[in-house]
Amino acid sequence: MAVDGNWNLTMTTPMGERQATLSLKEAGGTLTGTQGAEGNTAEIFDGTVSGDAVNWKVAITNPMPLTLEFIGTVSGDSMSGEMGIGPMGSFPFTGSKA
Repeated sequence: MAVDGNWNLTMTTPMGERQATLSLKEAGGTLTGTQGAEGNTAEIFDGTVSGDAVNWKVAITNPMPLTLEFIGTVSGDSMSGEMGIGPMGSFPFTGSKA
């Protein structure tokens, strides 16, 4: 699956652009892996893959405890979509294979 591997993400947030790393593995439509940013790494959860569509969630603690929900599309070595930040709304993200 094209989603497997390591990715570099750029997320547009209310606090400016943020960078993150993402390591993904797809098996039978289930997406697992880890996401890291600013020295913190967390397991992703509720990850799914369907065709080119990818969805996952990650719980962060910095700058505040939040669950981020990513809904995106993979096209070759790039990924793009929306990152939901709970009550703060949704913001765009992009990714490229590392």
